[in-house]
Amino acid sequence: MMTGSPQAKIRILPAEVVGRIAAGEVIERPAAVVKELIDNSLDAGGTMITVEVVDGGLSRIRVTDNGEGMTRDDALLAFRRHATSKLRSDRDLASIQTMGFRGEAVPSIAAVSKVRLVTCRRDEAVGSKVEVVGGSITSVEDAAAAPGTQMDVTDLFFNTPARKKFLKSPATEFSHIAQVVQQASLAWPQVHFRLTHNGQEVLHCAAVATRRDRIVQIYRGQFLNQTLVVRGERPGVRIEGVTVNALHLRGTRSPQELFVNRRPVKNSTILHAIADAYGVQLAKGRHAQFILFVDVDPARIDVNVHPTKREVRFAEQDVIHQTVRQAVKTALGDQGDGVSVADAAAGPALSIPDQSYSAQGSAGFVSQTLGLFAGSVAADISGTARPAVGGDARRSGLSATETEPACQSIPDVMAFGQVGRTFLLAQIGDELQVIDQHTAHERVLFQRLWRAWQDRAVQAQTLVTPLPVETTAQQAEQLQQYLGDLEACGFHVEPFGDRTFAVRAVPAILRMGDVAGVVQGMLEDLEEWGTTSSFDARMQAVAATLACHSAVRAGRSMTLPEIAQLVRDWAQEGMIMTCPHGRRVALRLPFDDLNRLFDRT
Repeated sequence: MMTGSPQAKIRILPAEVVGRIAAGEVIERPAAVVKELIDNSLDAGGTMITVEVVDGGLSRIRVTDNGEGMTRDDALLAFRRHATSKLRSDRDLASIQTMGFRGEAVPSIAAVSKVRLVTCRRDEAVGSKVEVVGGSITSVEDAAAAPGTQMDVTDLFFNTPARKKFLKSPATEFSHIAQVVQQASLAWPQVHFRLTHNGQEVLHCAAVATRRDRIVQIYRGQFLNQTLVVRGERPGVRIEGVTVNALHLRGTRSPQELFVNRRPVKNSTILHAIADAYGVQLAKGRHAQFILFVDVDPARIDVNVHPTKREVRFAEQDVIHQTVRQAVKTALGDQGDGVSVADAAAGPALSIPDQSYSAQGSAGFVSQTLGLFAGSVAADISGTARPAVGGDARRSGLSATETEPACQSIPDVMAFGQVGRTFLLAQIGDELQVIDQHTAHERVLFQRLWRAWQDRAVQAQTLVTPLPVETTAQQAEQLQQYLGDLEACGFHVEPFGDRTFAVRAVPAILRMGDVAGVVQGMLEDLEEWGTTSSFDARMQAVAATLACHSAVRAGRSMTLPEIAQLVRDWAQEGMIMTCPHGRRVALRLPFDDLNRLFDRT
C-alpha cells in the first residue's frame, strides 16, 4: 500500500506499481522483450542464440543462449531493479561497451509476465531454475541444464490489460520481432541466430566471417548487387557498410539500417549526412537504402539517453557528420560523378506505332525559347497541385462508383517535343504545358488500374517463366499473410522454398517490363498494411507502386506521336496535377499569362 499520512498529497508508490511503470518505459511490445533478452545473451558471450515465439510473442517468448550462464545468487539478483554486472561506478557510464547496462530489462519483463529462468555456468554441474509471476519470485530450485541461459516468458501483459489492448495482430507483432532478430544478426555476424514462430523456422543465420556475408544471408544477393561499398575512417571513428547506388534509389526507406557500436539506432545527424552525400541525385520522393556500421570510441558517445537505447548522442557531432558524408560521397563517386537517375535503363515503350520522324528537332528550339522567360514565368504559373492519393478514392480524382475516364471529351492537344528526355512540351486547349513524362504516365496507369480494381476486373497475365522473389524473414511473414489480397490485385504468388516466393502472374493492364522492381515495391508496401484496416487503402498503395514501376522513365527518348498519345491520355484522365505519390505532373502556362509576359495585354 502507499506510504505517507492520510492527508499527504504526495505518496510513495508500492514496489509492484513502480515495477509496472518501469516496464512501460522499456517493454512496449513483444519485440522489446526479444531485444532486451538478445542483448543480455550477447553480453553473456553467447555464440548461438535461439528465439522461439508463439502467437507473435503474446503467448510465449523463449530465448536460449550458450553464454557463460549465472550462479543461483546472480540469477536471483537479476530480477531486482538496477542490478547489473556491467557497471561498477558512475565512471563506467562514460565508456559503455556492453549492449545492456541499466539493470532494468529482466525485472521490467518479469513485472508484466510470467517468467521461468533456467541457467547454468560452464564450471558448475547443476543449474538453477527461478520462476517469477508479475515480478514476485514464486519458485527457486536446482535444474539440469546445459551451460548458458534460457529465459521463457509467457502471458505477456497478463496483469496490464490496457497495454495488451493496444497491441496489433500476432502477425504484425511477429514482424517486429523478426526485425529485431534480423538487426541483431546484422550487427553480430559471428553469432549463430535462429528464429521460429509457432514451431516453424523463419530465420536461420549461421555464423559467418564478415558483415557482407551476413547481409547476403538476410537480404540475399539481389540487394547487394544494387549497392556500393562504403568505407571511411578518422581518429576515433570508423564507418563501413553498403548504400544503394543512384540508379536504384526507391520511394521507400527500407532498408535503412544504422548501427552505432553494434546498436541499431536512429540518428538524425547520420541520416542528414547520407542525404547530403547523395545531393541532387536524391530526387523528391526517393530515399537512400543503406546498411551502415559506425564504430565510435565509447568515450565519445552517450548511449544512456533513451530507456530502450534507440538513440545515441555524439560528443563530436560535426566529425561524425563529415565522416559519414565523405564516406558515402566517395562510394557514389566511384560509380561516376555524372550518374543521374534519369540515365537509368529505359522503361517500357508506350503502345504507339513508331514513326519515321523524331521530336528532337523541335525540342531543341523549345528548350532555348523556354530559357528566355523561365525566370519570369515562375511567379505566374497557374494551377496548383492536388492532394496525393490517400485512403479514400475521392482524393485520387475518382468517385467511389466511377468506371469511365474522368473526361469523355478532351481539349485539343498539340505536341511540340521533349526537353532533356524527361519533360514533354504540348499545347492543351489554350494552355502551354511542360509535363513530366514519368509522373504523367504513372497517373494515367494508376487511374486505369484503380478503375479496373473497383470494377473487380483486374486481368492477370501468366508469366512464361515464374519470377523467384527472395525476401527477408519479416517480408516473408507479411507476404504469407496477404497472398489472397494480392491475388485480387492481379498477382499470383506462392511460397517456393525458404523465404522465397514464385510470382506466376501479374496484372495484365500494365504491360510491365520491370516485374522484379514492381514486386520489390509491393513487398515494401506490405510493411504499411498492418497500420490500416481499409482494404481499398491497401489496394491504392499497391496500384500506385505498380503504376510507378510500369511508367515510362525519365531519360527515355520519345517520338512525337508517343508524346501526343501520352498527353491525350493524361488529359482524358482529368489532368490530375500530381502522381499517386504526390509529385507534380505539369507546369501550366495559360495564354493570358503568355500575353502578360510579352506585354500583349
